[in-house]
Amino acid sequence: MSRFNIFVIRAILGAVFAVFLTRFFFPDVNLIYVAGLGVFMVGMAYVLEYWRNRKSDSER
Repeated sequence: MSRFNIFVIRAILGAVFAVFLTRFFFPDVNLIYVAGLGVFMVGMAYVLEYWRNRKSDSER
C-alpha cells in the first residue's frame, strides 16, 4: 500500500474518531477544536510509527 493511501486512511480515521470523541465527551465544542484533535491524532500516528521503526531498527 502506498504512503498516500496510508495517509488518507489515517486522516479519515482521525477525523471520524475526533468527531466521535469530542461529540461524546464535549458536545458543545467548536469545530476548530475537533479539527485540531484530528490533526493531533494523525500526527501522533506518524510519531509513533517513526518511534516504532527506529526502535526496531536498533534491535537488528
